[in-house]
Amino acid sequence: MRFNCISKTFYTLIKSSTFVNLYLYRATTSKDEFILFKHCFEHERNRYKTILSFLSGDDDDDDYFNPIIQDLDVTHLKSNNNYSLDQFIGPCHGLIAMMDSVTTISINPSTRNYRLLPPDQVIGCQKDYYRSIQNVGFGYDSIANDYKVIRISIIYMTDHDDYPEEMDRIVDIYDLSVDCWRKLDSGVVQQLSMFYCVSCSQMFYRGICHWVASQDIDGNIDEYTVLCFEMSTEIFHSLKIPEPCHLIYGPSCKLMVLHDSLALIYHPYSEPSWIKKYTIRGLQIDFPLAIWKGYLLLYQSGSGCLMSYNLNSNVVKELSFHGVPQSFRVICYKDSLTSIPRENEHTTQVHKF
Repeated sequence: MRFNCISKTFYTLIKSSTFVNLYLYRATTSKDEFILFKHCFEHERNRYKTILSFLSGDDDDDDYFNPIIQDLDVTHLKSNNNYSLDQFIGPCHGLIAMMDSVTTISINPSTRNYRLLPPDQVIGCQKDYYRSIQNVGFGYDSIANDYKVIRISIIYMTDHDDYPEEMDRIVDIYDLSVDCWRKLDSGVVQQLSMFYCVSCSQMFYRGICHWVASQDIDGNIDEYTVLCFEMSTEIFHSLKIPEPCHLIYGPSCKLMVLHDSLALIYHPYSEPSWIKKYTIRGLQIDFPLAIWKGYLLLYQSGSGCLMSYNLNSNVVKELSFHGVPQSFRVICYKDSLTSIPRENEHTTQVHKF
């Protein structure tokens, strides 16, 4: 990045797609991986400030983290009591999406560039109808060579007793290069009628957005599955998970990438289609966040502290990072030069932190 200012030739070379792709797909090791830690602090009564911390590990102690640069105050995300539903998705070719119920921000944490996306379409609901965003996703369409944001929403109607009744489902897609929201065909959306996504469970892996979801079987919501959305074909399908369980008595589930494979943190016994890698006993995990370097599980404690659990040595450590409980999000990323797409001068501007 320093060489950008040497000459126009250097600047043009570093910004070229050839150089960016060479850097993106270069051979890397675990030492090239960093932690992007999102957490919230209450700065006014029922008003929370979103902070991004850039962390790296110590070569002599993988359980020790130190800041790379000064923390960033994400001023566009000013949550009230819904901070626990904030989304933190990626990386996808080095880009990350941050979302709350209203705002979406695309960020490259390496270049410190970000773009505030326009709000998604306002649905013209009738009186007593309201829209609830069920889940979101962010990923790359390799065929269209574009990044997409997806929002899955349910339209409810409230009756005289204020009891919500589901009336419809909609899926909005945002194409970063076009800078526009659009609705997915209603025929495709009909496939979602039996699925209810678990909040903050999304994972983009090999061209597909994945969510942990409960499935309606004969009118009873009692089975977990993985709902999938292919970014290129824009088609939904589902993936079975081990040991279907009843939602009432079932565990919390979270998708992660472990050793370049899609992995599921899940409590019951596994079936042959999945391989049980680790069993963690006697540890109260309030919310699993990420697996770093393939063996260090990062999770949030109930008191609002960032914790680590070494899957190899079974050592638990309390790290010196805190925040409001349930506001923690962690992404493992490697430096990239990927630019945030813009179509023309009228497209939403790209800014720098």
